[in-house]
Amino acid sequence: MSRLKKIFFQAALVFVALLALTIGGISLRAVHASNAASVSQAAASKTLNAYVTSYGFNDNSPPSADIAYPVIHQKATEGKGTYSDPITFATDKSEIGVGTRVYVPFLQKYFIMEDDCAECDSDWSGSHKYHIDLWMGPQHSSNATSLYNCEDSITRDSTQIIVKPARNLTVDTTPLFKNNKCTAVIH
Repeated sequence: MSRLKKIFFQAALVFVALLALTIGGISLRAVHASNAASVSQAAASKTLNAYVTSYGFNDNSPPSADIAYPVIHQKATEGKGTYSDPITFATDKSEIGVGTRVYVPFLQKYFIMEDDCAECDSDWSGSHKYHIDLWMGPQHSSNATSLYNCEDSITRDSTQIIVKPARNLTVDTTPLFKNNKCTAVIH
């Protein structure tokens, strides 16, 4: 009888050990999956230097608020510049994919790729120079001098942008251009 108790006791120990390994393995896989998701999200975000210009109704081609790749807007739109309400931007779709969000730190705004930009296409195909063109608005014709001066004021030959940014970066919701006045805030 003691031999039978010993076998039963050993079997119980093996069962408990297997149970512990199984539960531990599940926990480790869950931790690994959680860490992998964090690493994947961080790896998706990319900071790079880009030539940043802007455009509005007057200098869109043709003059309008029409966009080449509607994603969340049907027309070029200056949203609030938040992650959930981004502003339209244009570039070469081979450079930054349609529907991709970027964050522009010196403006503290999010933008979404929804339009094409002939100069951006040329810069990308010729020298792989990153160039994004930010919609300044409005969705109607403006005083050309005021609009172009405002566009020039935010142009940067080389500045950091974040492609596929986190959702929680600081945002300034001040419009870039409103009532024929440049209202862009540079940070």
